[in-house]
Amino acid sequence: MGVDQGDPSKFEQLKANSNYLREPLFSELKNDIPFFTDGAVQILKFHGSYQQDNRDNRRKGQEKDWQMMLRLRNPGGRVPAQLYLAIDKLSEQLGNGTLRISTRQAFQMHGIPKIHLHEVIGTIIRNLGSTLSACGDINRNVMAPAAPFEWGGYPAARKLADEIADLLAPQAAEGSYLDLWVDGDLSYRIKPSVLVEKVRSRQKNVPIFSGEEDEPLYGITFLPRKFKVGVTVPGDNSIDLLTQDIGLVAFADSSGKLEGCNVYVGGGMGRTHNKEETFARTADPLGYVEGENVLDLVQSILALQRDYGNRQVRRHARMKYLINERGIVWFKQKIAEYFKGPLKRMRLEGNTKLSDYLGWHKQSNSLWFVGLPLLCGRLGGELKKELRSLVEKYQVEIRLTANQDLLLCNIEDNDLDQFKVDLANVYESAQSFTPLARHAIACPALPTCGLAITESERIFPKVLDRLDALLSDLDIETNILVRMTGCPNGCARPYMAELGLVGSGVDQYQLWLGGTPNLMRLAKPYLQRMPLDELEIVLRPLFSGWRESSNDRSFGDYIEDIGEANVLQLLGM
Repeated sequence: MGVDQGDPSKFEQLKANSNYLREPLFSELKNDIPFFTDGAVQILKFHGSYQQDNRDNRRKGQEKDWQMMLRLRNPGGRVPAQLYLAIDKLSEQLGNGTLRISTRQAFQMHGIPKIHLHEVIGTIIRNLGSTLSACGDINRNVMAPAAPFEWGGYPAARKLADEIADLLAPQAAEGSYLDLWVDGDLSYRIKPSVLVEKVRSRQKNVPIFSGEEDEPLYGITFLPRKFKVGVTVPGDNSIDLLTQDIGLVAFADSSGKLEGCNVYVGGGMGRTHNKEETFARTADPLGYVEGENVLDLVQSILALQRDYGNRQVRRHARMKYLINERGIVWFKQKIAEYFKGPLKRMRLEGNTKLSDYLGWHKQSNSLWFVGLPLLCGRLGGELKKELRSLVEKYQVEIRLTANQDLLLCNIEDNDLDQFKVDLANVYESAQSFTPLARHAIACPALPTCGLAITESERIFPKVLDRLDALLSDLDIETNILVRMTGCPNGCARPYMAELGLVGSGVDQYQLWLGGTPNLMRLAKPYLQRMPLDELEIVLRPLFSGWRESSNDRSFGDYIEDIGEANVLQLLGM
């Protein structure tokens, strides 16, 4: 399998010795210690959980306030009523009372004590959910447009996302997962379609084969680092297409059947401050693949990254670095060894926009859905209680967006009028969102994220209020795409924003500028440590110049058009 990269790193050896992600996690679940050791923490990620501590509660000489963050596997953001009601109850009884929508369309639960982790994950599985592969060096949650439209290419894109999620799911590790959390009850195994089973059978063909019979695609060490796939339709960039390891744009015929996909490879947001060898990168176009060959190509790309991704230096292990170093020409030549089908010239996609599906929409001839904005995806308090009541009464399906919003789906015509009455309080609150807040997202950061350098989610509402006031003062009505993170890891994908704030010190942020409203261009860093209290002073000259030049173009396009030297001059550099 793959190329010889020398002696395995400590992390690679840990995976190899884990018996398909069992140990040392399985042993440590049985003890009474309120935290896991480092080895178990790393294996725990593959099971969908991160160990954290609440930094607000740290006291010198006292034990940390240990707790687990748990992330679900929700391909395309789909959450059936039964599963939603289960995790809502779990969050109240065994978590911190909130749920949070991740930027990969999955629910996260926070504040779970180690002693309750087995019960929480087991309950999720028994209610037809899963946390397997939500984190770790493996394919993560597969993204797709959350809108349940029954027309155009949307059904085909959702179906493809589900198929990819099943295709790239681990096999031996799934057995380990069920052993740990539901006492080995194999009735909860993933049940792939006939098509997926057929493509899976080819995972034992060289060179796709890892060399391990039990885990034919991943092998005993899985991937060098996390892997992300997203599927969308032409014109809809609700999934941040170019930030994925594999981004697929699905074309369907007039009957809705998948014709094929444009394929992009090598996107990724994570980076490290003061490490120039790490960087955010947008994906390159690879080519167009016919519908019947899409799944084979996807598993071929993953196998290539398995074999050639860097297993010595973790911060350099994502596929974006492999493509950046070897080049897309090399990648195309190499993928031909794994994938025997043809790759054609990319098809035209037309204009692209960031779709959000907020408000009321016709889902099909007899069904409706409504989209509700949630700032930073946080769901709690009275809003959470009212949503639970709606889901219980109408058994609606929930779908989550990459913009951390929530859709209530499958609302029948006969229920529509009463549903609107029952939804009134929630919907009125949702309508109070400002245009700036509508597309703005931020990561959780403090107090629980171990990587956080400074605040993000907790102060984001005030940051947006300050930006709104500044824009209003300058008589600017055009919206700006704003994203904020508490560290450079990029979970809120700030490097694609028109205005990105990336934590670089306590109350200090890198300033990234020049992305686009439709998420198709990478922003650039202009300031390394901007004190947050200087936000208005720094941005006013830029906003003024934008207003005076033309309000017909986006802020990001204005930044790009005037060039780096002029931007720096306006920043006083």
